[in-house]
Amino acid sequence: MNDFPRRALVASPTPPAQAARAELADAWDWVSVEDADLVVALGGDGFMLQTLHMLLERRKPLVPVFGMNLGTVGFLMNEWRQHGLEERIRRAKSFKVTPLAMTATGIDGRVHSLPAINEVSLLRETRQTAKLEVTVNDRVVLEELSCDGILVATPAGSTAYNLSAQGPILPLGSAMVALTPISAFRPRRWRGAILPDRARITLRVLDASKRPVSAVADQREIRDIACVEVCMDRARELTLLFDPEHALDDRISMEQFVV
Repeated sequence: MNDFPRRALVASPTPPAQAARAELADAWDWVSVEDADLVVALGGDGFMLQTLHMLLERRKPLVPVFGMNLGTVGFLMNEWRQHGLEERIRRAKSFKVTPLAMTATGIDGRVHSLPAINEVSLLRETRQTAKLEVTVNDRVVLEELSCDGILVATPAGSTAYNLSAQGPILPLGSAMVALTPISAFRPRRWRGAILPDRARITLRVLDASKRPVSAVADQREIRDIACVEVCMDRARELTLLFDPEHALDDRISMEQFVV
């Protein structure tokens, strides 16, 4: 922990996370997130995403985060243990996570720019099927995709919503993103694509007034959109810390063998 002399402690509002925070509160001298060299986050995967987005918003993406699971799945977290935390952080492996940058233009012409660590997803808002035009690097690759939606997932997010939508698991360091349809109706045989992470993906909503679509960057939604552009934001890499025996790259790889 000597490499991180100033530590911040954040926790989700759930009772288990708050109880753990109380246990750690007197263990070290904690500082605010603004002044920290390291953030310890207590909660589940959802809270980890909130913490990472907070760092992006405060322009502190270089501050590493060591999470401990006090939620449900905890895929992005380490095991909760109070004792030995200093040694665990000293031995932790670091992993760089590059977020997506989503630029969504609404049917009203307003432009919204949001980051996404796991995925950007487009979802139909009504019972009617969404109709989307898909463009990659300025080339139209699907003139009309009829579906419930579509998503672009990072390697770190490929085991989340993307996997539930039958998308591929992408190893960390693969330099790829997954483009995965959600309940595609036409063309029936299209199951998605794996693209280089330098690709620029544009998703245009066809007949947006009759068939409204929302865009979601992780947990933040923009409704009634006309077009979404997605690319990697390499200027804002995030750093996660993991116990060596609980490393993120190994966990993602092993998800391919879960039955």
